[in-house]
Amino acid sequence: MNDIAIISIWLPFVGTALGAACVFFIKRSRGRGLQNALTAFAAGVMLAASVWSLLIPSFNASANMGKLSFLPAVVGFWVGVLFLHLTEKMPTAYSRAMGDNGLLVLAVVLHNIPEGMAVGVALAGAMSAAGTLTYAEVLVLSIGITVQNIPEGAIISMPLGAAGGSGRSAFAYGMLSGAVEPLFAWLTVLGVGLVAPLLPYVLGFAAGAMIYVAVTELIPRSAKNDGGDGGIIAFSVGFCVMMVLDVVLG
Repeated sequence: MNDIAIISIWLPFVGTALGAACVFFIKRSRGRGLQNALTAFAAGVMLAASVWSLLIPSFNASANMGKLSFLPAVVGFWVGVLFLHLTEKMPTAYSRAMGDNGLLVLAVVLHNIPEGMAVGVALAGAMSAAGTLTYAEVLVLSIGITVQNIPEGAIISMPLGAAGGSGRSAFAYGMLSGAVEPLFAWLTVLGVGLVAPLLPYVLGFAAGAMIYVAVTELIPRSAKNDGGDGGIIAFSVGFCVMMVLDVVLG
């Protein structure tokens, strides 16, 4: 495996870490205003990412199914929703330790799995005898995911920091949420024949999980504590930022 392949696998993790590092550079505040804005911003990012980064690619990956190309996305979506619902009803030691942000971290982790798989599938294509992709194309895909991961790392670390948590622990949670990407990229390269057919379902699964968290946790939490227009503005900014990144870099 050459240097470009290794860089392509690890770059998305670096992007998540850079986003998580925002907690060190933005002025700490324990006030509800900042926390509500970050929560609403995170909801906007997650909803946009669910559509443009997950559901639409799931449809495209199932295009060979014709009019039934929606099926993997719908099946995966409902499995993701039900999985998060059951997770919320049966708290684990992990979610208790994370408090109210446990499902947020879990949803972003689940979102990062298909992104890692996407890099792995592309890399497997470049490494195959047929050479369906070039290493340069794989690197471009990885760079696009890396840039998208910066706000995703931030939407974990910044709310945790604004809520009064340790900056180091907030950064660690944000950074580690991206650790699944290189892991699943490697696993996909090793077992691309088994994993690739599941990618449309995994994309739908991650979309269901992220939308569940945005609708049941983030939006109600922000609306409950926000007495003005700050929440909807922050939500709209987050949605537009992620939408633009997904379209431009997708």
